[in-house]
Amino acid sequence: MREQLPVLMIIVPLLTALLLPLAAYISAKLARGLGIAAVLTSFLCALCVLIRVITEGTWHYYFGNWLPPWGIEYVLDPLAGVMAVLIAFLSLVVLVYSGPFLREDGWLRKGIYHALYLLLTAGLLGMVVTGDVFNLYVFLEISSLSAYGLIAAGGDKATVSAFRYVLVGTVGASFYLLGVGYLYAITGSLNMADLAVRLKPLLDSQAVLMAMVLIMVGMGIKMALFPMHGWLPDAYTYASPAVIPFISGAMTKVMVYVLFRYFFFVFGVANGFAPLVLEVLGWLAAIGIILGSLMAMAQTDLRRMLAYSSVAQVGYIALGLALGNMLGFIGAIFHIINHAFMKCCLFLVSGGIKWKTGEHLITKYAELGRKAPLTMGAFLLAAFSMVGLPPTAGFFSKWYLILAALEKDLWLYVVVIVLSSLLNAVYFFRVIENAYLKKASAEVVAKIESSAGCVGYSKKELPLAMMVPIVVMSAGILLLGILNEPLVTNILLIAFPGGGR
Repeated sequence: MREQLPVLMIIVPLLTALLLPLAAYISAKLARGLGIAAVLTSFLCALCVLIRVITEGTWHYYFGNWLPPWGIEYVLDPLAGVMAVLIAFLSLVVLVYSGPFLREDGWLRKGIYHALYLLLTAGLLGMVVTGDVFNLYVFLEISSLSAYGLIAAGGDKATVSAFRYVLVGTVGASFYLLGVGYLYAITGSLNMADLAVRLKPLLDSQAVLMAMVLIMVGMGIKMALFPMHGWLPDAYTYASPAVIPFISGAMTKVMVYVLFRYFFFVFGVANGFAPLVLEVLGWLAAIGIILGSLMAMAQTDLRRMLAYSSVAQVGYIALGLALGNMLGFIGAIFHIINHAFMKCCLFLVSGGIKWKTGEHLITKYAELGRKAPLTMGAFLLAAFSMVGLPPTAGFFSKWYLILAALEKDLWLYVVVIVLSSLLNAVYFFRVIENAYLKKASAEVVAKIESSAGCVGYSKKELPLAMMVPIVVMSAGILLLGILNEPLVTNILLIAFPGGGR
């Protein structure tokens, strides 16, 4: 059984998703219980896989004992292990959190939500462990189609946003598939490790350059890299709070992870046209960091502010990839982990406040710091980490990125990171100012206390099903900051190509 863990962590949610509509027909509680059990199983499998690859080295799993390049291979190294644990953990936390929303939404209660959610989880897990570039495309489509359905469940505006996402996402997936087609035409292989060997004498080929560009553009659309981010603000703003913390925390990060796999493990960051492509990526990332932060400052809707903030944060991660050195790799991967916790926590709080008060405008958050101190305390901690204040996790990932830029004498990137952090402080201070320094009007208080289905202003905090995930994510932000050194030394350093086993 231990040898089957890599496939079990994907196949369990995949097969369970097929059973959930039938289970929901019998009992909604049964469907929810099966969904949580499946995700918990995936998380435990991923955790066991991570422990094994850290202690014993990279784990290769061959389907049907067909060896690569002919058979499909799962490659579980420390980087894939960390990403798998991160995805499964976020999926579990958000699924637990979603309960109060599902009880109020008839469409989501019919088992379709849990089925799509498990398919999304399985698709993202498959993307991070597969060693086959076409198999990665299959998992990309599974996760994308599931995300489209989950976003569309948020209502009329969400349906329109999901349709736009479908159109743009299909273009992104098509670009990626064309890039894979070029690689296959050049090398006759789809296995990543085999591609890395066969491409070495061909990296100066124009066809390889075309493959690099197509794959980067395809994944750039999927991860909302500037200027390909147009689908993201509306999708994040109008999607149900039961799904967007997971999508924002995990989905775009997996797309960046795919680019890391290609440029560090297949093409090589210093080979052929890769430095040119990465230089362009660096400029796009830097512009996206600043413009995303400026757009976030202009928003009055907290959800939309967090959405534009995500555009900037994806820029940080892409910048680490573009730098192409070990410190950039460490800073970017660490920021993937940190941002998953930070943005998930912020969207959990945002969704909870919307559920409790019916409001999403920042100006309506007056007195929430006093009325719901634990909820807003978690928001405050995540906001501090987004700004990059020590000892939170965000400080250390930004610090590694700054060191990476200094190592390559790219002072402009240092200025971009520091300036963006200051802009982060400005737009998060608006929320903090309203929550802690302004008084709520009698009209707003009366509206909240009379709102059907809400907790009520006088009851202060959110229900336990919401508060536990929020507290867990905020604690994770602190722990990642405090334990950054062992995480970097024992996992991220050995995950870097040539940095360990």
